[in-house]
Amino acid sequence: MDHATEPNDNWKVCSICKTPIHFGARYQRCSVSTCNRKRTQLIFCSVRCWEAHVPTLRHRDAWAVEETAPSREDWAADQRAAAPTAPTAPTAPAAPPTAPTGPRAPAVNAAPAVTETAAPTRNVVPTRRVVAPATTQRTELSDDVDRDILVVVSKLKKYIKARSGLRTSDEVMPLLSDLVRAACDEAIGRAQESERTTVLDRDIPRSWE
Repeated sequence: MDHATEPNDNWKVCSICKTPIHFGARYQRCSVSTCNRKRTQLIFCSVRCWEAHVPTLRHRDAWAVEETAPSREDWAADQRAAAPTAPTAPTAPAAPPTAPTGPRAPAVNAAPAVTETAAPTRNVVPTRRVVAPATTQRTELSDDVDRDILVVVSKLKKYIKARSGLRTSDEVMPLLSDLVRAACDEAIGRAQESERTTVLDRDIPRSWE
């Protein structure tokens, strides 16, 4: 964390590992709206902690959004603005006017009194600045890999035989392995763009569906 670990410097804690998140520090939130409701409002100190909550809530399509915690002054101003105002005490009723006892004085055309009205006050609450996450560059993939057959030959031949009664040439296996390698490379790129260390099922391309 970029801030000192003083007790009064903590804004909130991570929803997974309970690590303190300080005022002005960067944190992660989930892109799913149900995780950002006022009662739940899940926040995470890192992308790793965000990944830990995804299997629990079974998100199908979600990503981590990087934001910046408010400063201590901005947070205090938000709390004051959200606090309910206390009701004013009722004023005592005015005393009834007393009847004049002496002779009535002649009326004088006096100018009406001008009452000054106080100008309305306006509380300006500073807005919270949200920092967009930096663009993640893909790591260059290594070419130092074996060009092995990535399919189970016997099971593949058995499947085609059972489905159609046809036999399968051994030359089909390298081509299918290249298709599997291409799908894996695309899935790796999607995981890196989401700053994840795990390739998930949603990263696999489904262009054949």
